[in-house]
Amino acid sequence: MNKGTNTLSILHCAIIRHGNYQQLAHTPSALQPFPLNSQGKQQALAGAKELASLLDKHECMLAPQVDSSNLLRAWQTATIFIDELQQYFTSTPTLSGYDALAERSVGSAANLSIEQINAILAADPRFPAPPENWKSDSHYCLPLQGAESLLQAGQRVKQHLTDWANASAATTTSKTVKLFFGHGAAFRHGAHHLGLLPFDKIAALSMYHARPIMFKVEDGQFSHIDGSWKIRQATDIPID
Repeated sequence: MNKGTNTLSILHCAIIRHGNYQQLAHTPSALQPFPLNSQGKQQALAGAKELASLLDKHECMLAPQVDSSNLLRAWQTATIFIDELQQYFTSTPTLSGYDALAERSVGSAANLSIEQINAILAADPRFPAPPENWKSDSHYCLPLQGAESLLQAGQRVKQHLTDWANASAATTTSKTVKLFFGHGAAFRHGAHHLGLLPFDKIAALSMYHARPIMFKVEDGQFSHIDGSWKIRQATDIPID
């Protein structure tokens, strides 16, 4: 495989959603601290093989600095990818965790069920009842300390990726792919802020567990080059 060369103004990156884990029932995924289950580990192994094929196809190597959400399921997924793809890194890889890549936070209601959260809001005279679909409403932010909307979560993901692009534009000299490991909803809303997904596509799409989506960044503009978004079916229950 050839490393290839590239102009200074063109960068490459990939976003990878964590593998499957045992999410609490009827509970926003948010900051749940649980590890990958056996299925999630297998998904990460398969995703690493898929990424290797994409790297060969595009004649790319991997940037050694790998970024991950600090949530365990994302960190474990990143670790499996790193272990499986050692030969593709341009130098010894390092894994760094960032709160900016986490899933949407529900603040002080973290890891409570939807029923419990609704009951808390109903018992507090300061707050109106939330919309029925508040968990998947991109604009809605729970009126609780530390909570954020899905769009706000996407904004911090977008900022993390654009900060990387801005810092790397003048220093990246080889055709390398920077890896970001995180969460489906935050990544999709981040993609919207980056101009990659129109707003009406956010709810229509999801991300496959541990399967990479690759982007090119040219003069600060992100564009999709490979990997697939998952199309939601009418019967799908959103869990991200």
